[in-house]
Order: sequence, then structure tokens, then C-alpha cells
Amino acid sequence: MWEHQSLFRVSAQLFAEGVFNLLDRSLRPEVFLLGFAAGREAEAPQAVVLEPASHRYSPADFRHVKNRAATLEANAGPQGSVYHLHPNDHDRSEKQHWYELVCQATESTLNELTATLGENRRSFCSAPVNLQGYLVTVVLQLAADCYEGYYSLPKPGNGRPINLPHAAVLEFMHDCSRALREADTADNDQPVLDRDYNELLRSAGRRLMLRVAPAGTHGLYDACNGVAALRHEGDEAIGTMLVSRRLHPAVVPVLTLETPVPMRDHRSIRKLLELSEGHTALISDASHVFGLGQLVPQSDSQFEPLVTVHFTNHYSWEVSHAGHVLMRVVSNTPRLPQGQVAADNFARVIRIVFPELSVDSSDYLWDLAQKATTQPNGTILVISAGAAHEAQRLTRQCFRVVPRIMTPTVLRLVTNIDGAVLIEPNGICHAIGAILDGLATAKGDSSRGSRYNSALRYVNSSKYPVLAVVVSEDGWIDLLPS
Repeated sequence: MWEHQSLFRVSAQLFAEGVFNLLDRSLRPEVFLLGFAAGREAEAPQAVVLEPASHRYSPADFRHVKNRAATLEANAGPQGSVYHLHPNDHDRSEKQHWYELVCQATESTLNELTATLGENRRSFCSAPVNLQGYLVTVVLQLAADCYEGYYSLPKPGNGRPINLPHAAVLEFMHDCSRALREADTADNDQPVLDRDYNELLRSAGRRLMLRVAPAGTHGLYDACNGVAALRHEGDEAIGTMLVSRRLHPAVVPVLTLETPVPMRDHRSIRKLLELSEGHTALISDASHVFGLGQLVPQSDSQFEPLVTVHFTNHYSWEVSHAGHVLMRVVSNTPRLPQGQVAADNFARVIRIVFPELSVDSSDYLWDLAQKATTQPNGTILVISAGAAHEAQRLTRQCFRVVPRIMTPTVLRLVTNIDGAVLIEPNGICHAIGAILDGLATAKGDSSRGSRYNSALRYVNSSKYPVLAVVVSEDGWIDLLPS
């Protein structure tokens, strides 16, 4: 299609891994390019081009995409047409509409392919870009079970994000389309996609907050960051704010301000946040705060789940809907809510690391892992076949204890201090507060904290079978090896 298509595809793949691994490593992003020759019949050679050419799909799988797009256009009828006074505007609109239909047809074809092949993949396509005689689209595939496992907002709309992973997909596709348009003029010695990963996630967070704001009011994401960054009389920003249109029937007013406070007035909003308590929250339409109120009981006929912003800590806040956390923001960095470790994933990993472990022992370790994930300040639970020897080796870097069976209650107490808890697969504890060591590894992640990287080094260097449950302070939960 063009000279540097391989470079672009590799750059897009690395970009996708950098972005989506920050959200959830189980998303496993895969990127490839698909090009449709503008002036060739579907059966002609090079009518459809795949990059890489050795992909598991073949060009023949996509030869009917343009016919399917034409069918979609015919089915849309006159109501799908928009007429403009200026001919150039009309041509531009028609071309954009055709590109959108090609994108829809490509996604439909990919969904059929993945279903036929039994692949656990969810596919997304960027808006096609006309590049040297080809309509080129970027295809992103994510693990379907992981992507669909996150809560989604109701009433999805075209181009409107339903959750943070979807918002990140939309931002990623926007960047890919922009880079494709610049492919002819950009300096190809430089990466074509080099935006900071966290900056893309911040843009995704803004896009999601725009989606939940009444009437699509801009600025809610940055306003929440501004409020969370402030202190009032030395106290951190802790409180709740309901986001709804004014005079919403599901909100019972408790106190109404005569003059609503603009959301850009962060200091005043931070002060008013002190009034929220229990079920009583600030009420905002994303533009102003106009008082205090409470959500009606769920049994009330007027009840409707509303978006709630919880200010949880200094520089920390989260957004939820119907009791499900959509996004957690720490230091202006959006992240997915990291809940409990999945039971099936833990059971799978523990069987790989300790194949001779009994079902009862595995279930007991699962109970301990669940308790470790509730530690708000983060911790590391290390399950090692050589826990006794490791406790002796790390004598000067831990608090050795008289060997005893570790219980969830005791685990909650001992994880209040820094360091790892060393236990054997049978649940016997040998040390607490252990400072882990290990050799540097290429698998390290500079975007993660010292707790994660020290556990990763330890697991990779250990001469004993070992499984580490890492709970980071910012809410991340990892199983190592994953």
C-alpha cells in the first residue's frame, strides 16, 4: 500500500500494548492493517491487502466488505442522506459517510470471522484513510472476555464511550487515523505514534466524563481533578457528588443554593464537599453545583441510577454508576477499577506453579489472596515452596516469626506494615515485612511502582516455585507469574 506500512503497523502494535497494558494486561491487544484498493474489483489481485501479509486471516476473507458497505448504504435510504448547499461540502459529507459504512462492514466481517474460528477477540476499526489508492483502516482486537467483563453504561450511542476501555479504544483509533493521514508527510525515521500513554488515557477519561455529563457539558474531568487536589483546613477532599440534570425527579433536594457555584470554582466546591455525608451528596449538572440532595430509594418509581463522583483521597476520585465503578483517577491518571482477583484465574495459576497442591489447600490460599486484596495501602503475599529457607536467607530484611498457619484475620493485621508476607503452599507463615530482592529483568515496567517491580524481580530470580499476589497502593492487583 505504501512504503512504510510495516513500520506503521509495528508502531501501532507497540502503542496499543503500552496503552492497554496500563488498563488491564488481560486485554492482550493485537493490531493489523487492512487496505481496500479503490479502483479494483473484489476478485482482482491486491484488491485487499493485509499487513502483516502472514496474518491468520487472508485477503479473501474481506473481499466482500465494499459490497456489504454498499448494501448498508442502500438500506439506509433517503433518511441517511444529508444535503449541503455547497457542492464541496456535500462531496466531503458523502465521502465521510461512505468511510463510516466501510468501517461498519469491516467490523461486521471481523465479528463473523472470530465467531466462525471460535476466537476470544473483540474487533474495532478506525475510520478509513485514503492513502495512495487504498482505503486503509487500522484493526484493533482485544480479548473479548476481559473487555466485556467491565461494566458498561446503558444506552450506547454511535461514537459515545460506554466505559473506560471503550473510551481508550476511541482515542487510540483517533490517533491512528491522524497518523495515517500524516503518513505521506511525516518523518518516517521517527515513530508514527509516540503520544504518552497516560496522556491518551487522560483524554479517554475526559471523553468518558463528557459522556456521563448532562447535555454533554465539557470540563467535568478537569474540575474533579482540581477539587481532589485541594485541602480544606488541612483535610483531604473526601465526599460525594451526584451528576444529574437540574430538578431531576430521582433527586430529593436537601439544600438549594440561591446562586449555583460554577464547577470551575474548585476552592468553593472543595469547601461545599464537606457538607456531603452518607446518602447526602452535592448535586451538579457538570456545569454548576446547585445544592445538596439525596437519591430516592431504589423502590421508588422515580428511581434512576445516576453517575456519582466519589472523592476518596488527596488527588484521588472515582466515578460510578448503579453501584459499579467505571473509572478510578489517581494523580490525574485514569485507571480501571481493580477488584478481587478472579477465582478461576487464581486457580489456573496456582495449578501451574504448584501442580501437586490439593484442592483444599488451593481454596485456603484463595481465601488468603482475597483478604490480601482488601488491604488499602497495598501489600505482597508471597506463596513459596521455599518460604522457610527464604525467611532464613532474608533474616536481616524481614521479621521472622515462629511458623504458624496464616489466617485471613492475622493476614489483615500483618499486612499493615510494609514488606511481603512469606508463606508456604500449605499456609504456614515464616516471615512478615520482608524486603524482597532479585535480579533486574527485561519484564520490568517503569510505569509501575517499586512494590510491583521488586516482586517481579523476586519471582523471576527465585529458585523455588513461587506465586506472588501484589496489591499496589493505587488499586492494581497482579498475580506473578501471570
